[in-house]
Amino acid sequence: MARDRILSGQPRPEEESLDLALRPKRLDEMVGQRAMLDKLRIAMTAARQRGEPLEHMLLEGPPGLGKTTLAFVIANEMGGRTPRVTSGPAIARQADLMAMLTTLERGDVLFIDEIHRLPRIVEEFLYTALEDFRVDFTIEGGLSGRVVNFKLNRFTLIGATTRSGMLTAALRDRFGHRYHFNFYDADELNTVLTRSAGKLEVTHDGDALRIIARRSRGTPRVANRLLRRVRDYAQVCADGRITPRVAEEALTVQQVDALGLDELDRAFIKTLTGVYGGGPAGIEALAATMGEERDTLEDVVEPFLLQIGFVIRTRAGRQATREAYRHLGLPEPAIPQPSAPDGQTPLFL
Repeated sequence: MARDRILSGQPRPEEESLDLALRPKRLDEMVGQRAMLDKLRIAMTAARQRGEPLEHMLLEGPPGLGKTTLAFVIANEMGGRTPRVTSGPAIARQADLMAMLTTLERGDVLFIDEIHRLPRIVEEFLYTALEDFRVDFTIEGGLSGRVVNFKLNRFTLIGATTRSGMLTAALRDRFGHRYHFNFYDADELNTVLTRSAGKLEVTHDGDALRIIARRSRGTPRVANRLLRRVRDYAQVCADGRITPRVAEEALTVQQVDALGLDELDRAFIKTLTGVYGGGPAGIEALAATMGEERDTLEDVVEPFLLQIGFVIRTRAGRQATREAYRHLGLPEPAIPQPSAPDGQTPLFL
């Protein structure tokens, strides 16, 4: 499953405390996403000058790129209070959301992860809270039921989603700010790793951290996870110091290749090329052949393979490119396969 992969951008419960310790606390400590952060800095400064809470904000992008981290940074910058954190699947009823909304103080931040998974009835209940800062809540039920209007303190909702296309237009339009997270390049990830190595008190030499950065799939969460695995290897199999050689050996043990592909990525490409002749093939067929969930392939595997140009999407399905064949050393089929959209493989180097 995706949660068991070292290269998954999804958080792991056992690593939440470690991830929290490595997160930046201020906007100036954030790495990458420069255009987005510049726009956000202006919005936050303007809101502070007017003495108003920040407008509601939607953060879009693949898992592991820093959406939750940014929500904590915004809450810290705008008032210093810890945000209230929940997720779409955790809010099953209107009463669940009501309990959070009525305890928010002016300027507080409510962070809802995977907001596209909110039940429809809860989403509609949220509309008036976002626009008018009030909610109409039904007490009891049946003929004796009555609707009570609750006035809310003005708060900021930060919603995060990995599937913005699944949001309804009505909910999307109620966010004053919408920001999209892009993958990080190797220099940015190297900066992230240098900072994390300092916090973890890990010693390293030369380009050891850059080797990890190049195999981190453009994702800070993956980079920090790989750093911890390499640290473990250095502690057990070396003298505790991470050198380029130790980093290479540790990542080989983890079965992470030079581009950051792992077993599941390679299995996806080999299934597409071996079983389906390079494609096109539907995602349902690929999932059934591999014995994996469709969501795992769409959310965890495909984004990176699309980003590096190993797979393209067509109306008929997924298709492998020449670069995918060459990387895995597979013989190319008689029918020429397409190449990456820009004619070269966009690596995180």
